[in-house]
Amino acid sequence: MAEILALVEARLRSALGEPDARADVTFLGTDRIEVLRFLDGDVVRYATLGMSGQPMADPTAPLADPVKGPRAELVLSVRVGLADTDQVLRPLAVLAASPQVEGLIVAPGASLDLGDPLWPGAPFTSVLVAESGGLVEDLELDEPMDPVRFLPLLPMTPNEAAWKRVRGAQELQERWLTHGTDLRDPLRTSVPLD
Repeated sequence: MAEILALVEARLRSALGEPDARADVTFLGTDRIEVLRFLDGDVVRYATLGMSGQPMADPTAPLADPVKGPRAELVLSVRVGLADTDQVLRPLAVLAASPQVEGLIVAPGASLDLGDPLWPGAPFTSVLVAESGGLVEDLELDEPMDPVRFLPLLPMTPNEAAWKRVRGAQELQERWLTHGTDLRDPLRTSVPLD
């Protein structure tokens, strides 16, 4: 696990530069999850480190495979200075620990709901998991291990999350594109959904 996480951190550094801060959270019965912060001009990126140490397992499987299975880390990008987004560290760690705690498989198109704002005053309580391969390339591991995917998180308002449950992730993303929604704006309002 330590070897995999060293490779993951190296991939994050090569794609995003040197982190200017890091924090770690440990939940009872789980491996430690770190959250690294990277500044890039007027955007701050938060990336988890630790979620990919173990493969995500199908909760219906009688035994979890210790080698095979999807692996991922989460990346959230927001504009700097508009909100106290550094308070997102613990909520991000909670999301990253959800495969170990709840037996979830986090994949593109999924919604992850915290039930509380992502940071104080945030209009978002959940995120949409987007496709990997853009900002940080997938990290190939030795066979038979699956690659580590770096999954962007797109904050959703409660209305957007409800609309996504009915219409699907693709339609919500198309709605955001049609309206030119700045998904990095930590104060944005819900996209028109009528």
